[in-house]
Formats: sequence, structure tokens, C-alpha cells
Amino acid sequence: MKKTNAVTKNSELTSILNTHFQGKLNLARVKLISHFIVALCKVQTVTFEKLANAFDTQASPESSLRRIQRFIANYSLDPDLIARLVFNLLPKQGKLILSIDRTNWKFGQTNINIFMLGIVYKGVAFPLLFTMLDKRGNSNSGERIELVNKFIRLFGKDVIESIVADREFVGEQWLGFLNRNNIRYYIRIRNNFKVFIPHKNKEIKASHLFDRFKPNEFVYYNKIVRVNGQLCYLSGCRLNNRNGKQGFLIIISFNKPEKAQQHYKQRWQIEMSFKAMKSSGFDIEKTHLKDIDRIEKLILLVIIAFVWCYKIGIHLHQINPITIKKHGRKAKSIFKHGLSFLASVLLNTENQMNTNIFHFLSCT
Repeated sequence: MKKTNAVTKNSELTSILNTHFQGKLNLARVKLISHFIVALCKVQTVTFEKLANAFDTQASPESSLRRIQRFIANYSLDPDLIARLVFNLLPKQGKLILSIDRTNWKFGQTNINIFMLGIVYKGVAFPLLFTMLDKRGNSNSGERIELVNKFIRLFGKDVIESIVADREFVGEQWLGFLNRNNIRYYIRIRNNFKVFIPHKNKEIKASHLFDRFKPNEFVYYNKIVRVNGQLCYLSGCRLNNRNGKQGFLIIISFNKPEKAQQHYKQRWQIEMSFKAMKSSGFDIEKTHLKDIDRIEKLILLVIIAFVWCYKIGIHLHQINPITIKKHGRKAKSIFKHGLSFLASVLLNTENQMNTNIFHFLSCT
């Protein structure tokens, strides 16, 4: 295979991204994005000074730093363009499980709160759409509805197999929206949630429907109930927690409650995405940015790098499976496997072997 040098690395990535963006971004901007992504995969941090030092250009690091700062501060990057790029790069099209969740941290007195929608695939959720919440705490029903409607506008409702989410994602308006649009969902609720049983005309704690079953015996209630005023089904089980306290896993769904456990267990995959974007990958929490619009642009660039690494990791894992340790988990994540390989190639093309790293960002 033909080896690539620093110049051809960036020009090839620029060409691929330019094809994706279909002329909707100025070529100079696409070149900067290419430099940024390559540098990000090499240094694995969003610290601008370190990124500027890793730019493969004849310009000084100071000049590269100013280019990054101007781009983040002044240029408007359309999130829809990045979402379409990620969607087109999905290894498998068809019915999709969407996972929604938040990640947040604090820089000084600034709360950085990201509400994200990802597409579940092989142990991770490809980050696709997100909203920067200008507040602490949970999203509200309007923000959830807006994010799902944006997905539907871009990719259609028919591709949605289900939406999975944790306990904070409940609410009458939100559940009503999903019900009216016939969108299947599997959302966990708190143990002490009150549910109304129409055929018995009474309200009880959700956990009372499952406490008579054996621990970890997952069952579904075969009658429709009301949660937050909305009709849905219940599935769940009693859990044996390590601290000896009794807990429950209780899931509400639009229909097919017998599939609740199968679908809901995919929810955690978006947490793996957050981990990869943060401490296990690109250290996005290290940014000193405070402005929401600037942080949004940074995240969009990180998402492109994330997808590139993960697709490479999938390929490498298929060729030579990652070692499984005694505890049953992989020695390293598929994302980390891809990132390590990609960084080694970008830093030294002798490590390229027979893998064309740019192929994984191409739709051809």
C-alpha cells in the first residue's frame, strides 16, 4: 500500500469531507477541519495549544492556534451537516435504536450541560444530534420533543425502531408526544412512581407489580396502565443489589413490553460514547471554552473524530478480535482500539500496514 505523508494525509481527508459537505462549506474551512481532526486524533485532547502544535502545516504553531480560535469564535458550523455525515457513515442502515442522555460538567462557575441523541451500534451509540442546555439539571419535554423532531426532519420517522432512556426522561407532554406519533420507547421509571391501573380503578406504586417475583425474573404486566396521565405498558424485575437493598428495574413502553429488557439494555451505550469523548478519548472536559455556541462547534468536530476511530476499531476487531479478560469484558474498548491505531498511523505512516484509514470516512 502506498504510504501517506503529512500533506497527503490532510489533503485526502479534506477531499473526503468536501465530498460529504457537497460544497456547503468553504474549502478553506474544510481544510482547517481536516487539520483539526487529524491533530485531535494524534494528541487526544481538545486543548487548542496542543492541537496547534500537531497541525501538519508549514505555518507556525502560533498561526495555527489563531486559525483554530478564529474558527471556533466566528464561524457558523451547521450541526445538520455533521449529523448527515455521521448518519451516512453508519456501518449498518435500517431500523435504529436511538439512545438519549445527558452529560455535564462545570468549568469555574459555568455549567456545561449536553443533551444528546445517539444511534446504538455494537457497544456504543454514534453521537448524532445534541442540544446545549443553558442550565443545570434535566432537559424538559419541549427540549426532548425538539431533538426527536429534528431527527425525524433529517432522517424520517420510519427508521426509528425505538427510543431508550433512563429515569430522568419522563413527563406527560413527552410521553404524549411519543404515543401520538406511534414511536416505540423503552424508558426506565423510578421504583416509587405511581401508576394508575384502569381495570382496577386504583393507583399503586409501580414496584408493587413486581415485588412478588424472584430476583432478576423479568416479566411484563399484561394490562395497559397510565403513567403521568399517558397510557403505556410496564415491564420489570426485582433486583438484588450489592448493598443488600432491594431495587427494581421498571420500564415503560409504547407497545411490545416483552422486548423491553432487550431494548433497554442498549441504553448504556450512549454513556460509552460520553466516556470516549471525555476521559477515555478526547478529554473534552479539558476545554476552557465557556460560550455555548463555541462548545457546540468543538463537540461537532469531536464527533467526526469519534466516528472515524470507532469505525476503524470495528474493522480491526473483526480482523483480530480484542482479547476478552477473565471478568468477561474486552481488554480495551473498540473505540480505544481504533483511536490507538489511528494515532499510531498519523504519527508514523510505517504503522499503516494494509489499512486505508481514510476509507472509513468515505461512503464509497
